[in-house]
Formats: sequence, structure tokens, C-alpha cells
Amino acid sequence: MSRDAASGQNDRREELLRRLGHRPIVLIGMMGAGKTTVGRRLASRLGRHFVDSDEEVEKAAGMTIEDIFRTHGEADFRAGEVKVIARLLKDDNIVLGTGGGAFINPETRALVKSSAVSVWIKADFELLFQRVSRRSNRPLLKTANPRETLQKLIDVRYPVYAEADVTVVSRDVPQDQVASEVIDAVLSYLERTDANG
Repeated sequence: MSRDAASGQNDRREELLRRLGHRPIVLIGMMGAGKTTVGRRLASRLGRHFVDSDEEVEKAAGMTIEDIFRTHGEADFRAGEVKVIARLLKDDNIVLGTGGGAFINPETRALVKSSAVSVWIKADFELLFQRVSRRSNRPLLKTANPRETLQKLIDVRYPVYAEADVTVVSRDVPQDQVASEVIDAVLSYLERTDANG
């Protein structure tokens, strides 16, 4: 990277931090979209702390998400998730990666909209399926036809995810590139909203 490009990147980062203040950046999207990987890189570049809401739910419950689903069901998991995200959103200077269903909950969505900037990391079906197929810890995909299940989740969730403040498309590129695109997209969003009062 040239010195000018690095300097321009640094200027955008500083401007983003100034406009953002202490507000969290919340990453939403499907499992496999890259929220954790992009979130860690984004937090590192912004000098912020990355928090994964799924990990925090597991800590609070003292069990894995898979075990929560199996033992208590999805409704119980979602109730705990709302409480955990509400607590996390009170933290300053974080990048928060959320589980795929978090933003679908109207209460969580309202909390995010009122106190953070939300970024939808959007990925197409094939990329998501390729990524989630590598892991066996996706309770919602433990079905007879995981492809069909994933497509149904996309059909239900994408119209709700579209309510996010910013959308960035995740492709099969280095996640650093996606993190740069998130910085640019959030900065553009904040410039527009500041200009419109």
C-alpha cells in the first residue's frame, strides 16, 4: 500500500471515530457471513474491543448455544440473547458481532437502532452454505435438508436485515478488504445522517 493510500485510510478511520463517538458498531447477518472475522479486524483497525454476542450468551448461561437449544429451546435462547445484547450495547467503543437471529427480534432491533450503528454483512446463498458446511455447531441447520433450511432462513431474515443502517456485501475476498468497506460505508452513512440533521 502506498503512503498516500495508508494516509487516506488513516484519515477516514479518524473521521469515522470522530463521527461515531462512543456508539457501538453492531454487525448483523447470517451465520457464515463473516461477522466475527470482519468484526475482529474492524475492531483492531478502530482501536476498539470486539465482542461476540453468542460467546457472551454462552458465558451467561454457562453452556454452549447448542446445549441451550437442546435443553431449553430456541425461545429461551432468544430471551437470554436480548438481555445480553441490551447489556453489551451499554459498553462504549465496541464492535459487536451478533448471532444470525438477533436482529430479527423486534426488541433487540429497537435497542440496536436507538444506540448503535448497524451493519448488515450480506452474503449470497452459495458462499454462506460453503462456509457453514465446514462446521457442525449450527443448531438451526441440524435438519434433514440443511440447504433448504438455510434458504428458508434467508427468505425470512433478509427483508429484516435490510433495515440495518448500512449494508456491505461479503464476497470471497480477504476479510481485511471487507473491514475496509465497512469503514467506508459507515463513514458515508454518518456523513449523510449528520448532513440531514
